[in-house]
Amino acid sequence: MDISNKKHFLTVKDYSVSQETFDLYHDEILDMLITHPQPSLENLGKYYESEDYISHTDNKRSLFEKLYHFIKSIALKNKLHLINSLQPNKGQLLDIGAGTGDFLLVAKTDGWQITGVEPSEKAKAIAINKGVSFVEKTSELENDSFDVISMWHVLEHVPDLDKQIKELKRLLKPTGTLIIAVPNFKSFDAKYYGRFWAAYDVPIHFWHFSKTAIKLLFEKEEMKLKKVLPMKFDSFYVSLLSEKYKSGKMNFIKAFFLGLESNWKARRTFEYSSHIYIIKNS
Repeated sequence: MDISNKKHFLTVKDYSVSQETFDLYHDEILDMLITHPQPSLENLGKYYESEDYISHTDNKRSLFEKLYHFIKSIALKNKLHLINSLQPNKGQLLDIGAGTGDFLLVAKTDGWQITGVEPSEKAKAIAINKGVSFVEKTSELENDSFDVISMWHVLEHVPDLDKQIKELKRLLKPTGTLIIAVPNFKSFDAKYYGRFWAAYDVPIHFWHFSKTAIKLLFEKEEMKLKKVLPMKFDSFYVSLLSEKYKSGKMNFIKAFFLGLESNWKARRTFEYSSHIYIIKNS
């Protein structure tokens, strides 16, 4: 994306892998940040090469990983409740960026017909062993195939944003529902931690969304934002990682209270650390 007419917002560092710095530019029309430079598709994989990339592993080696998986188990129940409330008769579910397959597995157990897409061979192998089925690319799938399509913290990783949104429109049934979960750079914890905010996660996060950005991006494809929901656990998880980036160690107590403060302030501003967006065809 051309950033020549965009305003520089912040310079941030890849703390988890390369230690390289990247710039964030603000698209004022969409109210969205853009990572620059964005790595080529050929080089992108190396920025994911970290044993600490937790969504691609089932490891429970440390207290942090154990805590992550405990919270994840609660979040899975909440996600299942959400899709069942949107589609009580269940149906066809596509999860893009399915990771190790846990969301699809709980949905399958509950009666959903599941399909996953996951670029990481390591994560996919773990999911397949759990009984989760995958396609290599969404282009293999037919038009109007899915009652629910979910992308849990995935849209920010997609290199070609416009192409991805068009593909979501193609795959979703006319009466279907799209669920998009992404970090929110306008949250209190983002402002507090600034260049240390872990959810910037450059350069594998190409885009950094606001509520306005999501609304306008999907309106281009005649899709309507119906509801915005908070992801309250994210402020604690992100604050914990941000503390590590800022001070070199995980300060559990400070991160907990910072996450609590972020959620408290968001009760008034509705700018939570991450949001879930419920989107339907117009």
